[in-house]
Amino acid sequence: MKGLKQLIVTALCLLAFSSQVVNGKVIPLDAIVAVVDKDVVMKSELDNRMAAVKRQLQGRNIPMPPDAVLAEQVLEQLILENIQLQIGQRAGINIDDLTLNDAISKIAQRNGMDLQQFKTKLESDGISFAQARNDIRREMIINRVRQRLVAERVHISEQEIDNFLKSPEGQSQLETEYRLGHILIPTPENASPAQIKAAQKQADEVMAQLKKGANFPELALTYSKGQNALQGGDLGWRKADQLPTLFVEQAMTLEQGQVSGPVRSPNGFHIFKLLGLKGDVKHVQEQVNVRHILIKPNEIRSNLEAKMLAEQLYKRIENGESFSELAKAYSDDTASTLNGGNLGWVNPASLVPEFQVVMKNEPLNTVSQPFKTAYGWHILEVLGKRKSDISDEVLRNQVRTLLGNRKFEEELSVWLREIRSQAYVENRLKEK
Repeated sequence: MKGLKQLIVTALCLLAFSSQVVNGKVIPLDAIVAVVDKDVVMKSELDNRMAAVKRQLQGRNIPMPPDAVLAEQVLEQLILENIQLQIGQRAGINIDDLTLNDAISKIAQRNGMDLQQFKTKLESDGISFAQARNDIRREMIINRVRQRLVAERVHISEQEIDNFLKSPEGQSQLETEYRLGHILIPTPENASPAQIKAAQKQADEVMAQLKKGANFPELALTYSKGQNALQGGDLGWRKADQLPTLFVEQAMTLEQGQVSGPVRSPNGFHIFKLLGLKGDVKHVQEQVNVRHILIKPNEIRSNLEAKMLAEQLYKRIENGESFSELAKAYSDDTASTLNGGNLGWVNPASLVPEFQVVMKNEPLNTVSQPFKTAYGWHILEVLGKRKSDISDEVLRNQVRTLLGNRKFEEELSVWLREIRSQAYVENRLKEK
């Protein structure tokens, strides 16, 4: 295996150092800056990503760190991406052109542009559309790899939700959204006491600079090894469900603009700054209490015969027979048959459009004439309408998402360390 890896690397090296002659001088077309398992990171990739990061920093008026510092940060990001892309390739994960085009169109729409305007904007920023497509495809593959290999580690029980709702954190954090700045001074896995001491010393020095008024984004760019280092340590607006436990615990103790740390974790020493804080709102939902009878076409019943049976049942209800008893006897909706066709209080948006239209227009306690949807022929009766405060239901879903995302972030951090430590990486930037 080792011989095969070396053979692949050697072949890639020969390709990477191809050159051309200009005015009698030999000029390398590209060079390898890192070997990552069976692949490489090229200098052109590093240069392109460096340029993109610099544009982002300039756009946010964040002071630029020295090129050597920025290059190391960007290269580490590219190495981690490369490892994940190779995992995706081995797992057969691919993004076809149709899916990619749809994703690009949605990105353009979110930015208030059509596709042509989006292309023009990219070109004005010095980014080719082909490069943007490639970057978006890479990001989508990486996200799918993470969802497949990290999300499967995350499981949230109803008891965990109950426990969280009863906890002081649950009662105080669910309506809060944070914008945190983060600096991570890492420690290696199985770090020695000397390595831990060195990391703590550097974290203390960074904290001392912040207390003297140093620029947080600039220090994050220079020293942090966190996933958002290239954004100046800015994690953006996140609810508690999107933050690791340690981050939430620190955010709860801070007022806007305050800094805390260094705080020790298995990953290293963390420094936090609360950049912003905002709250949440109540959730009220339109609900309808409805019952129905569904007659489906099948192998022995044609669509016309299904329609005729629905019309017969409608006439029988009009003549005084029990809707509930007929639903129990004839309805093909197994989920509601035993309840006499009653769906209970439902959110109209959860039902198919044709059902929504009839349900909206039908007066209370009046049986509709048969109508067709993709499921078959229906007869419905609206028993009541109300506006319901579903804050408790939304709250539980928020907690489920909160705990799930929190566990995902924690598992992602562990997983990234695992795949990084297991990969063969040769950083040639450090050799120069």
